[in-house]
Amino acid sequence: MPLPDTLFCAQQIHIPPELPDILKQFTKAAIRTQPTDVLQWSAGYFSALSRGDPLPIKDRIEMPVATQKTDTGLTQGLLRVLHKQCGHKEYVELADLERKWKNLCLPVEKFRAILQLDPCEHKVEWMKFLALGCSMLGGSLNTTMKHVCEILTADPEGGPARIPFDTFSYVYRYLSRLDPEVPAAEMEVYLASLKDTVDSRKNGMIGLADFFVLRRKV
Repeated sequence: MPLPDTLFCAQQIHIPPELPDILKQFTKAAIRTQPTDVLQWSAGYFSALSRGDPLPIKDRIEMPVATQKTDTGLTQGLLRVLHKQCGHKEYVELADLERKWKNLCLPVEKFRAILQLDPCEHKVEWMKFLALGCSMLGGSLNTTMKHVCEILTADPEGGPARIPFDTFSYVYRYLSRLDPEVPAAEMEVYLASLKDTVDSRKNGMIGLADFFVLRRKV
């Protein structure tokens, strides 16, 4: 004869007091980040939460802008998440970075494609990886630098997206040297002209308005 189902009364069931808020914050984070693989992303979320690490959460929902033909899954918002997780380090272990990449449900082949642009072993300079990731979003070198500024800036969203000129010039030189079509002399002349503008303000910062002009379609 089968045993009857065990019955519990409300007094016997203990719900941890912090559980409702944990689940509420998790749900809000999932809606904001829109992971393509909820289970993979959830594993990364709770693993980071248990360690006290920055969570893999976007600042806001991103509208899809890539076409089906060119969509790699990588967005500025996801690069910003990685920067929050890795930006406090000068160098990041490749194994750890790949794990964070997978937890954002990004394809591993795209991670390896980025590394092939400037091969390294065991660890990578974070600023260089971020720059290469921004270059994968498409567009010109100035468009890449726009993404870099918008990720690194401490200005509020929609603001001037200012970053230190030293950081800007370091990233710009790095990316330019990887592109054989950009003459070194031309690069230095361009940076010198930008530095004159920055020096005139005496704050050492460069923003989007100093180098990026959005061309409107007529």
